[in-house]
Amino acid sequence: MATAASDPRATRSHTAHHRVVVVGGGNGGVSAAARLQRQGVDDIALIEPKDTHEYQPLFSHVAGGTARISETVRPQRSVIPDGVRWIQDAVISVDPHRSTVRLASGDEVGYDHLVLSPGMQKDWASVPGLAESIGTGDVTTHYEGDLAARTSLRLRDLRRGTVVFTQPAGPASCAGASQKPMYQACDYWQRIGVLDDIRVILVVPEKTVFGIPAFDREIQRAIDRYGIELRTESALIEVDAAASEVVIASPTGIERIRFDLVNVVPPQSAPDWIRESGLAAEGDADGFVDVDPATLRHTRFAGIWAIGDAAATTNSKSGGALRKQTMVLAKNLSAALAGDEPRARYDGYGVCPMTVSRSSVVWAEFGPSGELMPTIPFFRRMYRESALSWFFDRRVLPWVYWNLILTGRA
Repeated sequence: MATAASDPRATRSHTAHHRVVVVGGGNGGVSAAARLQRQGVDDIALIEPKDTHEYQPLFSHVAGGTARISETVRPQRSVIPDGVRWIQDAVISVDPHRSTVRLASGDEVGYDHLVLSPGMQKDWASVPGLAESIGTGDVTTHYEGDLAARTSLRLRDLRRGTVVFTQPAGPASCAGASQKPMYQACDYWQRIGVLDDIRVILVVPEKTVFGIPAFDREIQRAIDRYGIELRTESALIEVDAAASEVVIASPTGIERIRFDLVNVVPPQSAPDWIRESGLAAEGDADGFVDVDPATLRHTRFAGIWAIGDAAATTNSKSGGALRKQTMVLAKNLSAALAGDEPRARYDGYGVCPMTVSRSSVVWAEFGPSGELMPTIPFFRRMYRESALSWFFDRRVLPWVYWNLILTGRA
């Protein structure tokens, strides 16, 4: 673990004050700090307790058997921009009236402007039986790196039985990623001739598999190709690991399904300290930071900004939305530091490369109301199942992420 003694960018803050403090060392926090630097902003501190940085979009490929877990992680200190002070600690509260952040160590950090990008917390305990059983026996998830690797082995070795994949109701970080290992596993089982002996069930909360007709049609072809049983408008409400059963609720009633393996993506919400610090909108059950969804500035505290999954923006929550958000944030925060009004606007763009086999992807780009928002409008093939999209998602994007996105260049 890096410390102040071993890494000059890591420090214990005590009574420090910085011009800009960024909370969160993931995609949003690191790339926002890098973009702000490129805008000429100095005296930036980044608060992040973990000493490893994860490229989470590859977790579904790890679970699906098309990537190695080693490809998803790098030392945190290697991705923090030079000149940005790394405070290796966890945030427990924010006092927006005093412009301070309280850390788990007991230290405080003052700020002129605060950028919140802490991501979402996984609410394992919200589903009875899930917290006790996750990662043990036949209950797993690919939303944790170590368990994604374990999931890959379990799916690879399965030859018969029932496998259930669940997608949570409510907001979730890249909710569509809950489906990706399933399609890759089905493709593998089909290739080795055992798919007919495996019952595959997908549980989704929406009326359709994705929620946007153009992408529903493409993904449905994969569901039909693999013979997947689709449960729409449904949710996991209990895991009975002792009986190897999951309980699914739908408009038609309650269904108990006996499983040989279940891959769960848990319900999610913003970190509790956001609501407890008074930064969420009144009545927001999920506790997201109450920002203007266009400017990304807090609606009540002018010195606070938020991006990513913990922000109350209108987009689908995904890492792909962060590229545009960090661009807008850097321009608007720089303007505010100069005494100007923020004029840049985030348009609600979201993207989800839906992996539907071990070699093809449906490239879904869309706005907050489900409208199509293609980066390349004339290349309609991007909306269809495509090997080219798979290559871009699996091979090109990881390089872009490590070398361009995290450095504020893309």
